[in-house]
Amino acid sequence: MPSIKQFQVTFDCAEPEPLARFWCEVLGYVVPADEVGPAIGCVDPTGVGPRLYFQPVPEGKVVKNRLHLDVRTATGFAGAERVAVLEAEGARLAALGATRVRLLAADEENESCLLMQDIEGNEFCLD
Repeated sequence: MPSIKQFQVTFDCAEPEPLARFWCEVLGYVVPADEVGPAIGCVDPTGVGPRLYFQPVPEGKVVKNRLHLDVRTATGFAGAERVAVLEAEGARLAALGATRVRLLAADEENESCLLMQDIEGNEFCLD
């Protein structure tokens, strides 16, 4: 039996197109020209990252995500320099409509990360 090497991340959402366009800006993804319909996908133009798919659902988000994306924006940085990189990217994404939730400070096991929410309230981390 062959092993699976590709996957897609699917978002249930109220408004697929604005959410897809938000994540395209966050990740440098693009919406393929052939995407039509109420649901919409976006892809990494380099072909490396997974496809993201946004589908409309009638119910709104009620509780914390059980799964979230970590956007690797400060890899290789530590301490105050890492926090500065996280805050700068957080400010860029806030200008796109994201919400800054809180900075999770470094501890004995983990470096700092910035908890945020996308334009529909889905949590993600700048890591």
